[in-house]
Amino acid sequence: MDNKDTDSKIPIYKLTSKEKVLDYYDKWANKAQFNQDMIDWNYTAPSNTVHLLDQYIDNKNAIILDAGCGTGLAGIELNNKGYVNIHGVDFSQRMLDLIPHGIYQTTELIDLNHPLKFENDTFDAITCVGTFTYGHVKAHALYEFVRIVKKQGLICFTINEGIYEEYGFDKKINELTEKNLWKKKEFFKSNYISSKDVNAWLGLYEVIK
Repeated sequence: MDNKDTDSKIPIYKLTSKEKVLDYYDKWANKAQFNQDMIDWNYTAPSNTVHLLDQYIDNKNAIILDAGCGTGLAGIELNNKGYVNIHGVDFSQRMLDLIPHGIYQTTELIDLNHPLKFENDTFDAITCVGTFTYGHVKAHALYEFVRIVKKQGLICFTINEGIYEEYGFDKKINELTEKNLWKKKEFFKSNYISSKDVNAWLGLYEVIK
């Protein structure tokens, strides 16, 4: 895989601790600067992810967890597609506070790097957009996603190209496949933040545990 010095593209990519990342997001949320930057940067990951998931779900009442929902960009895309049972979690309350009313059934402050509070087989699908990136959520979270998604449910996620191997996502994805916990439906390189020339791997996996 070619090295495009992805970690130098955006300032937050240089942060490695949870505390620094959270502080950055809290400040980024000020006056909705985050949302404006996503527009200016042509952040296409939410629309790309939801477009892919929508091709595989027929039920608009499906229970969907938007993991690392931020200000609700993926939730808005899901809502626009007609999904009505969306739940959002994120580790920045300031970002959650910027979510438009009526997008999610529930929102909650949760750190995805820790074991999740949800029962086994709770959700029909999970979206996780922009969360598997520098200094954010690590690859072990995929095991928790598989645990809380129903059999034949779907997990649709992006992985920043710069951390795919560095953070061990390649190995974790293979582990889950070899253990017959999920199977690949789609996995390809996708536009992520177009104006910054940053791409991501976009994956869609079906839970088969």
